[in-house]
Amino acid sequence: MLYPFKFNPILKSIIWGGEDICKFKNLQSQESGIGESWEISGVAGDVSVVANGELKGKSLNELIADYGDKLLGKQVIKRFGTTFPLLIKFIDAKQALSIQVHPNDELAKKRHNSFGKTEMWYVVKAADKAFLYSGFREEIDADKYVKSLEDDTFINYLQKHDVKAGDVFFLPAGRVHAIGAGCFIAEIQQTSNITYRIYDYNRRDANGNPRELHTELAKEAIDYKVYPDYKLNYQPGKEEVQQLIDCPYFTTRLIEEKKGKTLQQTHKDTFAIYIVLEGKLTLTDAKGNFIEIRQGESVLVPAENSMSILLAFSDDSKLLETYIG
Repeated sequence: MLYPFKFNPILKSIIWGGEDICKFKNLQSQESGIGESWEISGVAGDVSVVANGELKGKSLNELIADYGDKLLGKQVIKRFGTTFPLLIKFIDAKQALSIQVHPNDELAKKRHNSFGKTEMWYVVKAADKAFLYSGFREEIDADKYVKSLEDDTFINYLQKHDVKAGDVFFLPAGRVHAIGAGCFIAEIQQTSNITYRIYDYNRRDANGNPRELHTELAKEAIDYKVYPDYKLNYQPGKEEVQQLIDCPYFTTRLIEEKKGKTLQQTHKDTFAIYIVLEGKLTLTDAKGNFIEIRQGESVLVPAENSMSILLAFSDDSKLLETYIG
């Protein structure tokens, strides 16, 4: 019988990584330089492994092979096949990440036989004066893009956003972006590991070599339009469920609730994922299975178990709920 799944985190040691992920997740390992924790992943070479219950040790791909639509939902398989459609991460940037862009489905399929990469960021915490880049602040075209890289002025065209805890950014495929130093972020994205690095502040890798750039690949992938607003406008701090993002690839809600409260959630023909940003709670699914989850943990509720989900809050809590709408 299926039940809510936790997975072993896949920790990524990266040149720009910080010290906060292990602390945030309360892991025994206090390794520094961890830039990412892949919480739930179906990416080839980095497939999540179940950490709890009777199916402990099974990979996410094995679960899909054995249980199919009972795990994912019929409509999810119809749209995305048997590849798990989402990748859930925590990101800790001690240094700024490169300026980058991701291709859309059409371009990613043609070039890489992959999904594209639309994603969202929720800022869990931010250092003083932390910022990130999302979108353009000034009109630019493909020719100007190439020239600005040649004369080292590309960054001047980007929209810079000072950030604080609770800020949310939606990043459709094609939007140029970068996470700045001091940002700790929860990321929800399509299952894809395709990134075109546009600019990297002229940094060098551990061997002293310039990091590879993908100028030409990015050129066709970029959405060059200027948009009026790049940050999501909502009211943080409400004790209720707020829908943040509703796009073809995922729907994400923010749940903020006080200790002692309960909340009933329902889903039809889709799995649901809960990512705990603060606090502690117990989740009980439609079949009576229950599991305790706390800050830094993520849980996957199978589609056949998600018709009724009861959340009972042991502490004041904040979490993200995401599913395929």
